Formats: sequence, C-alpha cells, structure tokens
Amino acid sequence: MINRVVILGGGTAGWMSAAALAKSLAGGPVSITLVESEAIGTVGVGEATIPPIMIYNNALGISEADFVRATKATFKLGIEFANWRKQGVSYFHPFGMLGSDMDGISFMHYWLRWRKNGGATDFLSFNAEACAARENKFAWVENEAGPKMLPDVNYAYHFDAGLYAKFLREFAEARGVSRIEGKVSEVTQNPHTGDIEKLLLENGRVVEGDLFIDCSGFRGMLIEQVYQTGYEDWSHWLPVDSAVAVPSASTGELLPYTRSIAHDAGWQWRIPLQHRVGNGYVYCSKYTSDEQAREVLLNNLDGEALAEPRTLRFTTGVRKKSWVNNCIAVGLSSGFLEPLESTSIHLIQRAVHKILAMFPRSKIQPSLVERFNREMYQEYDEVKDFLIAHYAITERDDSPFWRYVKNMELPASLVEKLEVFKERGEVLVNRYDMFRETSWFAVLLGQGFEPEGYHPVADAISDEQLHMRLTHIRNAVAKRVSTLPKHGEFVRKHYM
Repeated sequence: MINRVVILGGGTAGWMSAAALAKSLAGGPVSITLVESEAIGTVGVGEATIPPIMIYNNALGISEADFVRATKATFKLGIEFANWRKQGVSYFHPFGMLGSDMDGISFMHYWLRWRKNGGATDFLSFNAEACAARENKFAWVENEAGPKMLPDVNYAYHFDAGLYAKFLREFAEARGVSRIEGKVSEVTQNPHTGDIEKLLLENGRVVEGDLFIDCSGFRGMLIEQVYQTGYEDWSHWLPVDSAVAVPSASTGELLPYTRSIAHDAGWQWRIPLQHRVGNGYVYCSKYTSDEQAREVLLNNLDGEALAEPRTLRFTTGVRKKSWVNNCIAVGLSSGFLEPLESTSIHLIQRAVHKILAMFPRSKIQPSLVERFNREMYQEYDEVKDFLIAHYAITERDDSPFWRYVKNMELPASLVEKLEVFKERGEVLVNRYDMFRETSWFAVLLGQGFEPEGYHPVADAISDEQLHMRLTHIRNAVAKRVSTLPKHGEFVRKHYM
C-alpha cells in the first residue's frame, strides 16, 4: 500500500505539493512528510503567475483575501514586452479573450478582415484586460444577472514566492503534514526493485516512505542523482542561462501587469508587489559577463535597490522522465523554462494535479507512470515553442545575441505553427495547450509576424454586419473599463 509520502525539498514546489496532497488525502491512511533544510534555501524568483493559479487556490479552499494579504500580492492582467520586436516598440500579451468568437471561428479572423478593409488596426481595443492595463485599472467583475452584456476581466497575481511557500506550509501543517529539518546524506533503495525506501539525514534521522516527490530543485537529488534519468537540453533554442535578481523600492503607480524589457543579451523582468518591486535580468553568459549583467540591471531599476543582487545559473530543458519507480520530480527538478511567460508555478500546479489524478493505491502502475511522463513532457514542450517564438520572430539584429536567436534553426513543431499562422492567422492549438489562440496572436503580431489571410467563414457576413458586431464589442470593452478603479486604489482599499 502507498501509505507514506515523502516530499524532499520545500519552496514553492514542495509546499504546493504538500498542501494539495494534504487537502485531498487528509483523514485517510496516507501520511505526508516534507524534508527540507533552511541552510539550502530556494530559488524563489517566480513571483508572476497566469490565471490557472486560481484553480489551485480554489481547490484548496483558500480565501483570495487571505492569500493576497499574506503574500503581498497585486493583480496581473498580462505582460508588456518592450524592445522585443525592435528598440522603442512595445506590445501587450493580455489575459482573456480578444473580442468574442462568432460563427464557430475565432474573433481574430473577423478583425483581420476588418483591418484589411480599412478598419481600426488596434486589436487590443477589443480586449478588456489590455485596455484596463493601459489605464492602470483593475477590479473584480461581479456576476451579472441575465444575459452577459459586458466582458469579464481575467487576472492572475504577482506575489512574493517565499511568502506563498510560508502560507502553504501553514495550510499543510494544519492538515497533518509533518516537516523535518535536515539535509539528506544517503538514499537507500530496495536491492530488487530499485525503489527508494528511505532517506538518511546528516543528523542521523531516517525517513522512510512508499512514494517520494523530488522538489530538490536543479540538483534533482532523487530523480537525477539516484535514477540518472537524463536531461533534454533546449539551450540551443533558449540560450539564456543566467539571471541576476534584486528587489527594489516601489515608485510611481502600482501597475497591474508584468513588464519584460529586452536588452542586448536577454531581458529584464519588473514585477510590482505591495511592498516592493521584483527585478531580474535573464541573460546569456556567452554574450555578456555577470558584472555587465549586474550593471545593466542596477542601471535600469525604477527605485532604490533593497538588497545585494544575486546570480542564478540554469540550463533550459526538461528531465527525460519525471516519474521513475516510486519517485516523481516536481518543479525545477523536473525541468526549467525561463520565466518569460510566468509558467514555472503553473508547471508545478500541472504536475501536482496529475499526481493526484494518478495517485497509486496499492502499487504503482507502469502504464500510469508512462502516461505521466508523456503528458508532463508535452506540457514543457508546448511552452518551449511559445517562448522560442518571442525570440525568433524579431526585427532586432543589433547585438550578437539577437542575431543568433533571429537566425537559429527552429524546432519542426514551431515551424509548422508559424506556417499555419502565416496562412490564416491562427496556429490551431491542441485542446489542452497552456497558451491558446489569443496568446499566440498577441505575441506573434506584437513581434511583427503578419498573417496573409484568415478563415473563410469570416467573409460570410456583410461589411455592415461586420462593422456593427465589432463596434458593439469595442464599445462594451470601453464601457467595462470605464467602471474600474485604479489598480493601486483597489489594492490599498481591500488589502493594505
């Protein structure tokens, strides 16, 4: 029987795993133990999220008000990309829908026809999140009685990842999770099956288990150091391999979106929290030094630095297998994709969801292990293509880094998506892909990749009907945004 779950490592991955398992298995025969060492610390740079984080919090029954206060969170409507297409040009990747799908096809096809016939060229005027972000506005949208007349406002969060882990630790421990402080010195396996049986800690304590979840970070202490599963390196497509991060004092308005600013050898993030701003420069060490990267970051802060910058190293890619025998890797031990589209926490969430869906009762089934590995690889692979597109579709050739990414050979899966988009303005995403048509449209068009055509169904209505429909949608978006308060005022009123 699978009665003892041991999680190695804390941080966001460890405590998200522990909290979800505790919520689902509390009161049953399964015990959950988390082993971590305060001396090791965590990476903790993932402070921006995407809307599915609410599914996780809601499944745990977490109050949004408690969560926002505890993690010093703010609200996020999307990401602004500055200097990615070319110097001095910005675009916005919003959450939510563009317009409203009609007649079985995406709204984007109608907008492409409208623009071709001389209509307005700003497609973001049909997206409530983008329009609210432009005006630094945010509020919840109440459920409306009767037919929906105005668009929703979809959102995610910016939050302090360290405070989130602390919040989840309190949640998990209140539901029976045991935390053990210590570093692992030895791992014992069953000589016949190869399953992990126990962890020996440096303080002499022994932790036995039936199922082990590896949240030990880049080291992959169990999945790699014990099982040597191997790592699929994607750095030839995503060559940034370092980051320097520092918090800074808040200045100006509290923005309801993340900023991504491209520099000569990578890009800088700016994530506004209630009490500070999170900043970092993600760069390729082949094209700049750590000292130069540190200087670029410090010279481009909006406020005073609040700590000494710290440097991180990583290799973009994915573990060839995330589940081997009775060991499952979650978070950085499973793979790493740079935080360009705020996917790190979501990939943890997806792994935890699959663990719960496939949780073994009496024994581990090889068919479920194979399925978990296949699905987790697909999760990483789909995001990989989306991230590569940000770099490969660019007009920049003003530095060696940008010349490399602009001219690199692309994966076949991305080439196919780009060919389809060029022909008809969509990439035909799969049903469960993380990034939907709206996201691909906003990023590819923002990067300057213009489709030549659109779906033929968009030609089935008259010019008058087209103008009437699009004008109605744009007016509804403008009306919705006009009702919203400033983001900073909203956060201060409800959470500070």
